Amino acid sequence: MKVVVAMSGGIDSSVAAALLLRQGCEVVGLTLRLGLPDASNDTVDSAAEAAGRLGIPHRVIDVSDAFNERVIDYFCREYARGRTPNPCVRCNRYIKFSALFDEADETGAEYVSTGHYARIEPVDGAKRYRLKKGIDGGKDQSYFLYLMDRERLGRVLMPLGGLRKAEVRSAAREMGLDAAGRAESQDICFVSRGNYREFVGERLPMASQPGPIIDGAGNVIGEHSGIASYTVGQRKGLGLSHGEPLYVTAIDPGRNAIIVGGKNEAYGAELIAGDLSWIEFAALDHPIEVKAKIRYRHREAEAVVTPMPNGEAHVKFERPQLAITPGQAVVFYRDSYVIGGGTIERAGIT
Repeated sequence: MKVVVAMSGGIDSSVAAALLLRQGCEVVGLTLRLGLPDASNDTVDSAAEAAGRLGIPHRVIDVSDAFNERVIDYFCREYARGRTPNPCVRCNRYIKFSALFDEADETGAEYVSTGHYARIEPVDGAKRYRLKKGIDGGKDQSYFLYLMDRERLGRVLMPLGGLRKAEVRSAAREMGLDAAGRAESQDICFVSRGNYREFVGERLPMASQPGPIIDGAGNVIGEHSGIASYTVGQRKGLGLSHGEPLYVTAIDPGRNAIIVGGKNEAYGAELIAGDLSWIEFAALDHPIEVKAKIRYRHREAEAVVTPMPNGEAHVKFERPQLAITPGQAVVFYRDSYVIGGGTIERAGIT
């Protein structure tokens, strides 16, 4: 069978391609040129080198316009709105897998593959497929994949889902892949210098305009350096002297204000999620019990998800959660399976 593999030149995608090759697949490497000035050429060169070592064809396609519009512009706009976006979630759905399936359809490949630490499993006699966590809890990336097209899951292969990172590194060394000693890729691939705050400020200066820091009683107690520099739940870097630690509890872009309060005020037991996507079923039509994760490194928490008439969902946690952050993804699990997820629109139900 023919498989198109997303190759970034790193260890994970290189080993994924190698494992599929060992299984007897006809493998084609595909690298996406994202138009990133400091990284694109290195990525293409590294991927081409890995493909050459494996002896597989390698193609490069330019998706820079789509990436700029669907990921980078979105990322900056969200920070300017006082939200904290997750660009990897959008990139996987709208850029990476879109390009992989387009390439597969054009070249007659039955499958596509990535180096994600997650698993795809058939159910009901392979009539449908499930997205499952990778076995390496420290590397599991199922959180970033909840937007995957449930109708296409059966065409996706993830060879690393059943391996631990140490095993992948060992396999890379055994296969003679130079990527074995390469450092892990950075979280935000398009922020290659400075930090994301500077990046957003350069593109949207309004997000870096100073404004008031306000406490829960409405008192101005300080000045912030621009709402793009803050996220809900943040404690450090506020520049405030106070009797107790203060946390960002909300961001008000209309007033260009940061709202702060004590730790207890940074907890919430409910949220509203929008832009919902479901893998276990086509749509949610009744309340369900799940374990919900409100950030990638956040521990899953017991919750009930209830559909709302406007297409959003109300999520009620069994116990209050720290820093429910608008813009972040909330992903719903049952056991080790991804049920679906959405974007956190706001904490509470108002």
